[in-house]
Amino acid sequence: MTVHTQPAAIDSIKKSLVALKMPRALEMLDATLRRVEQGEVTWIEALDQLLIEELTLRDNRRVSPALRMSRLTTVKTLAGFDFAFQPSLDRNRILALAELKFIDRAEVVHLLGPPGTGKSHLATALAVEAVKAGKSVAFATLADIVTALAKAEREGTLRERLRFLARASLLVVDEIGYLPVVPGGGNLFFQLVNARYESSQQHCSIACFTTPLSSKSRDRAIGSASTPPSYRKPSARARSQTHRSPSAAAARLERPTTIPIPADPRTTVAAT
Repeated sequence: MTVHTQPAAIDSIKKSLVALKMPRALEMLDATLRRVEQGEVTWIEALDQLLIEELTLRDNRRVSPALRMSRLTTVKTLAGFDFAFQPSLDRNRILALAELKFIDRAEVVHLLGPPGTGKSHLATALAVEAVKAGKSVAFATLADIVTALAKAEREGTLRERLRFLARASLLVVDEIGYLPVVPGGGNLFFQLVNARYESSQQHCSIACFTTPLSSKSRDRAIGSASTPPSYRKPSARARSQTHRSPSAAAARLERPTTIPIPADPRTTVAAT
């Protein structure tokens, strides 16, 4: 007996798929049934394929708006990163970051290297992984962040803007040291770091530093980009955390994970 001899059953399945709001499975049903008839797949395999198609559609519908909200205008993946281009880069270390445990631990990651070494690609790819995992992400260059904060300050909405940027579980700051920022930008960016640290939620950041920078500028940039105020002088909140949970407080005050990405003399094409 073939599926075509059971039209009532097929119609019932289609009605159920409509009621369950499974449009992709409904679209693929007839073709999948033909494959079953031709012996290309078993019934179990056919059911599995229909469910995978539907889940893929739902994931895409969920991820696409989240990518737009995070301002990830260009989607790049770790699968698309040419690790042969950067033979000195520890691939396993990057893949470990893709597991996103550093987000759960509220850690900071620094990617340091000259222009064209793939920092933006790696940061974007990690941000995409975070979005797929359901994390809230904000992605911007340092210049864009500071410009937006300066505009908000002029308009009297700085507090609201800081609160908005502080909500993201992962903040990716690209092109630190590459483009100039407006006067007073360092203070505004520090206020953002402070707002994120003082938030009751767990937050982490990825910062991409373009080198070479002067040692003084680099130290200032690194401090502003990731070091919370309590790293210099413990705040009341940090002291309270230390009193309640020394190990948790110590973890929040650890130095950031720094990944140098040196230029390879054999390469001439930028991996951005």
